[in-house]
Amino acid sequence: MHSLGNSWIDSQADRMVSLVTCWCEINSGSRNLSGLAAMSSRLQADFASIGGSMREIALPPETIIDASGQSIAASLGNAISIRKRPDAPVQVFLGIHMDTVYGPDHPLQQVRRVDERTINGPGVADAKGGLCVMLIALEAFEQSEFADRLGWEILINPDEELGSPGSAGLLRESAGRNHLGLVFEPAHADGALVGERKGSGNFTVVIHGRSAHAGRDFHHGRNAILSAAELVVELERINHTHPGVTVNVGRIDGGGPSNIVPDLAIVRFNVRVPAHQHPKAITGEIQRAIDQVGRRDGIRLELTGGFNSPPRPMDTVTTGLYAQLAACGAELGLNLLWHSSGGVSDANKLSAAGLPVIDSLGPAGGNLHSADELMLIPTLTQKAKLTYLLLTRLASGSIALPRVIGP
Repeated sequence: MHSLGNSWIDSQADRMVSLVTCWCEINSGSRNLSGLAAMSSRLQADFASIGGSMREIALPPETIIDASGQSIAASLGNAISIRKRPDAPVQVFLGIHMDTVYGPDHPLQQVRRVDERTINGPGVADAKGGLCVMLIALEAFEQSEFADRLGWEILINPDEELGSPGSAGLLRESAGRNHLGLVFEPAHADGALVGERKGSGNFTVVIHGRSAHAGRDFHHGRNAILSAAELVVELERINHTHPGVTVNVGRIDGGGPSNIVPDLAIVRFNVRVPAHQHPKAITGEIQRAIDQVGRRDGIRLELTGGFNSPPRPMDTVTTGLYAQLAACGAELGLNLLWHSSGGVSDANKLSAAGLPVIDSLGPAGGNLHSADELMLIPTLTQKAKLTYLLLTRLASGSIALPRVIGP
């Protein structure tokens, strides 16, 4: 039974590379709405092969702070939802995102073959390779004798690289009606799965000062950029006083002509916290840094944002799931291991909503979020076979369901 499905997946190896290449060369940067629409259209056509009830879901806009310090609503792309056999005794959620960190102006827009086993391109691993693994595994599963015993739900969201601000509600809803979640983020470059994940938060501080002529009235001014620099130094101290916590200032906006004391600066930063660290404690450290800088006369700071993804620990249930997945891998000749990661995925949100999750079922990759992003070609079929085997074992009842869900 499994050998037939595995043989079919092996026969799809060239098609899988072609699908990943095609999808990667459609620019679907998180803020590229026209590109996301084109990507959604192509995915809906390609995923029609597995059947199910498909719909496109408009997401609510994200509230962001613009370069002038004003709060605005930023539109997001549409999500794709597909459900099949919602009344089957076993229900599984499968999710991954269509957006990438590569906007239309990024130099990486094409896929190239690095060598016989490796391709480089925008999102080859994170996460269009994962989209491909999910599709091919489900195509194989739909041909199996156990297909009628398992229902599945897919969510492909367009905003994961932003922290899933618009699709977070959809993820919570999905978590409530499934027994198990499968997330197709990339595995580590060495093939290891991602186990424990840090929590993540995005923050913005708007700093108000006082403008003045830089020559005649310099001392009457209050330089907001200077205060931004002081804040960056204070935030950096958190990295050295809280092991495992990382605060990364990613962007500073502000200023204008050099003969004017700037009265506005905006500091944007990301914070990662390990599973043992409570996010509230770090939020308190951030506020203390803001209070320290705000003691200067004429300077006012406003903090927005927060932790949008709680840490994902490896609890007993999750460890047991990974052990069962490793048993599936052993049947395929794979020695599956898992490591912690500072990266965040929608598995964080699903897990926090109570859904047991297996993460990083996508292909192995490296150099993520850079022009050197890589994906290891042989791991496409490996992960598709692993997912197919897991689904058939869940459907056949040889793997116990990790949770009970209501009617």
